[in-house]
Amino acid sequence: MNVNPMNAIGRSAWVAMICAALCAAGARAQIVSMVSSPHDLSAGSAANVRASGEDQVCIFCHTTHSASPIAPLWNRAMSPQAYLVYASRSLDANPGQPTGDSKLCLSCHDGTIALGSVLRRGGSVAGIGAPIPMRGGVTTMPHGRANLGTDLRDDHPISFTYDSSLAGKDGRLRDPFALPPQIKLDLNRELQCTTCHDAHNNAFGKFLVMRNTNSELCTSCHTISQTDIQGHAQCIDCHQNHTAPSGPYLLNNQNTTKTCTSCHNGSTHDAADIASDLTKVSAHDTMSPVDPDGAYESTTNCTSCHDPHTMRRGTGAHNQGPGPRNVDLGRLGRISGVNASGSPIGVISAEQEVCYKCHGDGNVVTPRIARQVSNTNVRLQFSPSSVSMHPVGISGRGTDVPSLRPGWSTSSIMSCSDCHGSDAGLPVGVHGSNNPGLLRAAYETNDYTSESAAGYALCYTCHDRGSILDDRSFPGHKKHIVDHQTPCIACHDSHGIAAGQGRAANNAHLVNFATAIVLPDRVTGKLEYRDTGGHTGECFLSCHGVDHSPKKYPEGP
Repeated sequence: MNVNPMNAIGRSAWVAMICAALCAAGARAQIVSMVSSPHDLSAGSAANVRASGEDQVCIFCHTTHSASPIAPLWNRAMSPQAYLVYASRSLDANPGQPTGDSKLCLSCHDGTIALGSVLRRGGSVAGIGAPIPMRGGVTTMPHGRANLGTDLRDDHPISFTYDSSLAGKDGRLRDPFALPPQIKLDLNRELQCTTCHDAHNNAFGKFLVMRNTNSELCTSCHTISQTDIQGHAQCIDCHQNHTAPSGPYLLNNQNTTKTCTSCHNGSTHDAADIASDLTKVSAHDTMSPVDPDGAYESTTNCTSCHDPHTMRRGTGAHNQGPGPRNVDLGRLGRISGVNASGSPIGVISAEQEVCYKCHGDGNVVTPRIARQVSNTNVRLQFSPSSVSMHPVGISGRGTDVPSLRPGWSTSSIMSCSDCHGSDAGLPVGVHGSNNPGLLRAAYETNDYTSESAAGYALCYTCHDRGSILDDRSFPGHKKHIVDHQTPCIACHDSHGIAAGQGRAANNAHLVNFATAIVLPDRVTGKLEYRDTGGHTGECFLSCHGVDHSPKKYPEGP
């Protein structure tokens, strides 16, 4: 005789018996039974997906007799499907095909076996061909986070060994022996679905084993939440553990940048409109999709320059007055970089060190201006050994620069964002600009350009226009840029000239001729500047059809 306990003693009494048994076994004090939860597929359940007539609750997963040889008294067949498993360059573990309890969960949650397909039903073996009818003809979980499919590359990894060795390699995982008691690994020390979910207890919603209101569950294993920025503090604001649109990054948008700009689009009072900057004429390329294999994003993204988990509010915005901008490194977080020597470092101590990751060694970007001395390695241009450079990270070579505006001196040290950044001033950072070269202000590069405060606004941010036009630093400035309409870039390389590529006698004062404007002297065949000291020098070149063979400065009577 088959007795249905739900019919014999009623659902309320049955729930009470289950709770009493769990508490007696030392289960957690807070219990909310699965009865009437989404895991209750019986006809009397309040769940959206439920049977049309079957009133037993446990039968969809368990049976007391003729169960499969799988604990605990399993009443379902295992899917024969091979799964696409999680893979990421940032993962030190090696997930394989699902095992253990995860395989049991997937018998419903991969959509390959009908929900009502049980091995035993009532007093006889049902067989796969006689599933329990479901209301509305539903056969599987609705598509979405409840139906993971067989492609698990967009889901939190499972079925991998989580041990002290893995925690040591990763650096951002807790040692498994320090996990709270709610977080359980299986007997093989593998992380499974049941590490985060308890199928029989829905006390915290989504069958989580503990509360996750303030990311408590996530940070039980992951030690990356070191930020005081409210929008970055909750993991679920950016991440989702199942069917993530970004694939292995488990982001709630298609890629890193779209995830960031879903908030940083000016829609909230405390999030800058970075999304608009990224659509400007010149911007860091961060909008590329994830690669087809789901293993990485193919170009730079926001996390190339920012660590969102460790970003701090710091002291606020950059200095908007005269002088260096006092970069707030807290806004970058504990991001990795490359130092002035070219060595990788775990945490930057200056802004340029994050820039050198892309604009240093191995850089293949074509320079905007073709020059006599060509170098795409910005790290070498700003190196302490450089022949001449703007003072990024270290004081410049010049000790006599009369054109500097108040707030600047020859001992001032610049940052990359003194020149590069939003043309609107805000948001702070090198996200995008309507000026070519991602410049904060206009910097004319075309020959025969009329000199103006607006045209050379970038230069005049630090250099006094009156001093330049009065020839206080170089006796030919006004003649060149005003009378002959020669742009600054014709003679000066704004970054610098690396050691080994130039000499102090020929490349002082950032002199590095633009070869589209300045040609070799047709008389001597030379293209050369010579510094003769004390604001004097001479040039061998041809410019605007005029040969300098040489021409000395200051010019004689």
